Amino acid sequence: MQRAIARISYEILERNKGADDLCIVGIFSRGVPIGKRIAEKLSELEKIGVPFGEIDITPYRDDLTSAGQSERTNIPFDVKDKNVVIVDDVIFTGRSSRAALEAIIKRGRPRSVQLAVLVDRGHRELPIRPDYVGKNLPTSRSENVRVSVMETDGCDQVILL
Repeated sequence: MQRAIARISYEILERNKGADDLCIVGIFSRGVPIGKRIAEKLSELEKIGVPFGEIDITPYRDDLTSAGQSERTNIPFDVKDKNVVIVDDVIFTGRSSRAALEAIIKRGRPRSVQLAVLVDRGHRELPIRPDYVGKNLPTSRSENVRVSVMETDGCDQVILL
């Protein structure tokens, strides 16, 4: 996982020609610690602080009801004219990514929005493709991918169930 995060970080820097006007937004729940690690790696490599935020996509999902839930989004910076990299643990149908895109655009007009995922398992239902992928993991629709991160689960691992 650490190698994948490092590789994604280098790819982000190369594509964006450095970290100027770059910000990272992690999707709750496991996209947050992965995104935070990427932001820290970018800051370490470029010697400048890379803004990091957390986004709760629940109110923007088209397959869930958000009644009675409070939004946990914390984006302490303006996304206007920034290169925003949304980070998630796994991309499957693309619906979470679509919801995150909607949530970001509601907060302002970024220069660009890019998507980084630790695992791409295929089976898209929407025309969404990640810009940065830690690992492509072809799966059947009946299989599940579970990502565990040290910050939440006490270990870093990806399990195919």
